[in-house]
Amino acid sequence: MSASTPGTSHPDLEALQALLDARQLLPLLPMIYVAWADGELHERELLELRERMTKMLGLSSEDQEVLASWLDPENPPGPVALRYLLRALHRDGGALATDERLSLAELGMRMALAAPPAEGSPANEELRTSLREIEKALGVVGTEATEQLRPEARDTSATLPARNLDFDPKKLGELLDAPHRATREMVRELLAGDQFEYTDGLPLKDYRELVVTWLKALADSGIGDRCVPDKRADGTRDMSEFLAIFETLGHFDLSLLVKFGVQFGLFGGSIMFMGTEHHHRTYLPRLASLELQGCYAMTEMGRGSNVRDLETTATYDPDSKSFIIHTPTETARKEWIGGAGTYATLATVYAQLIVEGVNHGVHALLVPIRDAKGQPMPGVRIEDQGLKMGLNGVDNGRIWFDQVRVPRENLLNRYGNVSEEGHYESPIPSPNKRFFTMLGTLVAGRLGVSAGGLSAAKSALTIATRYSDQRRQFGPAGAPEIPVLDYRMQQRALLPRIATAYALTFALRELTRRYNSVDPDRRQTEALAAGLKAYASNFALGATQAAREACGGQGYLWLNRIAAIRTDVDVFATFEGANVVMLQQVAKARIGEYAHELNDGNFFTMARVLTRQATRTLSETNPVVTRNTDTEHLDDADFQLDALSYRESDLVSGVARRIKSRIDKGMDSFEAFNDCQDHVIAVANANVERFVLECFIEAEKNTTDAALRRALSQLRKLFALSIIEKDMAWFLENGYVQGNKAAAIRDRVNTLCAELRPDAVAFVDAFQIPDTLLSAPIAFSEGKAPADAQVEHARGIARD
Repeated sequence: MSASTPGTSHPDLEALQALLDARQLLPLLPMIYVAWADGELHERELLELRERMTKMLGLSSEDQEVLASWLDPENPPGPVALRYLLRALHRDGGALATDERLSLAELGMRMALAAPPAEGSPANEELRTSLREIEKALGVVGTEATEQLRPEARDTSATLPARNLDFDPKKLGELLDAPHRATREMVRELLAGDQFEYTDGLPLKDYRELVVTWLKALADSGIGDRCVPDKRADGTRDMSEFLAIFETLGHFDLSLLVKFGVQFGLFGGSIMFMGTEHHHRTYLPRLASLELQGCYAMTEMGRGSNVRDLETTATYDPDSKSFIIHTPTETARKEWIGGAGTYATLATVYAQLIVEGVNHGVHALLVPIRDAKGQPMPGVRIEDQGLKMGLNGVDNGRIWFDQVRVPRENLLNRYGNVSEEGHYESPIPSPNKRFFTMLGTLVAGRLGVSAGGLSAAKSALTIATRYSDQRRQFGPAGAPEIPVLDYRMQQRALLPRIATAYALTFALRELTRRYNSVDPDRRQTEALAAGLKAYASNFALGATQAAREACGGQGYLWLNRIAAIRTDVDVFATFEGANVVMLQQVAKARIGEYAHELNDGNFFTMARVLTRQATRTLSETNPVVTRNTDTEHLDDADFQLDALSYRESDLVSGVARRIKSRIDKGMDSFEAFNDCQDHVIAVANANVERFVLECFIEAEKNTTDAALRRALSQLRKLFALSIIEKDMAWFLENGYVQGNKAAAIRDRVNTLCAELRPDAVAFVDAFQIPDTLLSAPIAFSEGKAPADAQVEHARGIARD
């Protein structure tokens, strides 16, 4: 290597010149640079490295002195010397100009061979061996360290991986859209119109007016007519079509979704399901056209989920043939009533029905709350709820009633009526059964929350997945930066959630089918609806947050929509029933089924249940099964479903024993249930996850297209194994898996994430969310820096 440092008396450069002139040190130059460039070696390590170099290469006293000056912990080389040393390596280390991957030892060897041999240097093979030992002592990965030495001017573009699966995203989207693809397409086309544009930064009043304008556009398009029975040939509402409309709307502004749900789902649904022909004829056409805007006044300040004990009263006055609606206490005021803040003129009010001095429980009545000019009716006081964490396009309000009279006909009387003579009558003798029957609109509402939360999650996951597929960050030394979706933790953040979104799509479809059918076990359907509402909304919260974090600062930027989705979806965990309450409803139903099996008075039924449990325990905790780590076994749908079914069954019997044990010891049943609440919630989640997996497996089996079935199979495997992995502590504690199998399941989840990664964008594209609805610049970056992203899809978003 020639002496060619700049002509200067700088001490760093003088030291560098001495190093370059020491011919025996030539093959050590790459290692000397790396030793200081990393800045990770301690004093002892530097001294040991210097000693090893000296002994192995048989350095002369002069070269030893130079080496000592360069590996002196007390006097490290300055930045100028290191910079020019690197330049010298670029100039004379010819191998650095190629794409060949070399270790530091091999690079040093190439440099030694390219120069005239230095006097006293060891033979080539001896030198090569010595250099390898020195590299090992340096404690670096030689090939990666060498990459750091290469010149900066290298291609940093990375090629995206080729897809593993051969499915057509459009066909998969058609499968997800079933059975109302035409309806969904109609809604998508409508939302693509110019009147539907995101407009951020509006004052509260203007935002609410915009949402009502959107809602009127939906009604004018005929969507309102599809949501009321009088407009259908058979006089009924198909809940699956309503949810198809609802879920598709959820890809746009969630305030519009909730306003739509209040008007047509809750308010309209209460009239449809609890009213009779008079109510249908009088109100449904007007609410379908939005001539009549209503609200659903159930929740009270002091009674959120406890509907049975609402305080508002509706007392029948036989003389005037009217009901007197009254708010007896401050805690009885109606709270968080969507639509009540500004626009609603009629409310479905839930109140304790008092006839002839007898309280017949909660019933629903239609109560005018505003006149034609938008002013509160006499005796009605309304307050706007004000600015909220999210959904600020929805005008939530509080309502008080002071001896407000409404005609007898305003009672929604399908399940409970007051005759002209002033007597209460009902086709359902049992007050308890009547109460739950009248809450049927809540079941539909909970299905709607599930669909809306799922839509929000799909939108956020689509934006995050597209961005992660294009956004590049870091990578192997000297190699192109890689897309962030190639990182394992990014895959784990997004891909199992994409799989869950598919699973919930099929579960919601099946539950809606049961809701529409003449289901002999209606209570089970209602319990599942409560459970799916809780599970889907919790999933939406987690998925939108994961998507936000997966996009880094870009996910925090309002322009990219995930932030708006995240704040809007937050309330899904508590409205239409707080999730923790919903899950307890699921568990009560499941525990009740178990108790009924054991206590129906039939010895053979009880024996069959206990035998089934014992047989399952023996077969599924067999050491051969608990240790089986074969991929074929882990991927098997029967194994996965058996695991979730076993967990559910064991948790149900366990919590039943716990509750009974406490009651046997004299504890009140309410206290016993509360004392076991953590176990109760575990039962509910296990029940819902088993149901969701069953629906996924059934959808996979019923898919005739082989390519689509393979795609769904991969997603099902990831969903199921992720669920098992998440609750691995339980499966280990209860002996269902051994440690080696737990590790194998974790590895299999990682492998499935890697296998699905090339198809991640195709899987979210199958959600069929139009670009105009995604409207997030980072979802269309095409690998460019965010500032250069295509933003023509971000319609209506203010930008410089």
